Amino acid sequence: MFGIYFRVAVALWVLWLVSWQFAALWRSKPTVRAPRRSYRAQFIVVALGFFLVFNALPRLEQPHLWPVGAVLGWSMEAVIVAGILFAWWARIHLGKLWSGGIERMAEHRLVDSGPYAMVRHPIYTGLIAAAFATAAIRATPWALAGAGLFALGFALKARVEERFLEDELGGYDAYRARVPMIVPFVR
Repeated sequence: MFGIYFRVAVALWVLWLVSWQFAALWRSKPTVRAPRRSYRAQFIVVALGFFLVFNALPRLEQPHLWPVGAVLGWSMEAVIVAGILFAWWARIHLGKLWSGGIERMAEHRLVDSGPYAMVRHPIYTGLIAAAFATAAIRATPWALAGAGLFALGFALKARVEERFLEDELGGYDAYRARVPMIVPFVR
């Protein structure tokens, strides 16, 4: 039913999710929070996309759009690993300023070095790349649609974050003018 490439992809995602949850303990306390309702819909879009990437309902199973052989399978595993590592690099680079929500931490500042010099939302960049690679391994219309929803949800959440950061930190407009949002080197 599921090939080796999909099983490896699932294992990589589980490893990321578990490690990400443990790392959530290492962060500063927020001083200001955006209301969750301001980004709840975006979270639902991300979750639905993630759900579809993994074709979690058997009746959603569709024929494969292309064969997934060794070259494609292992190449996409490499993209998943690279995406997850890029997201981790961004999280480590933020240190205690990281938050899963939209929050301002004590002593918050604009971070524009490391992966944040390449894109304004490198965690989203890495996870979106990993989601599209997983969808390529699944090779179904539902998985590809899910990756698109996953990317859309994060792009929409990024816009909410940017409005919040501009209000809270200032100086964000200059950063936005020189660094792309999610896709490196694309203005």
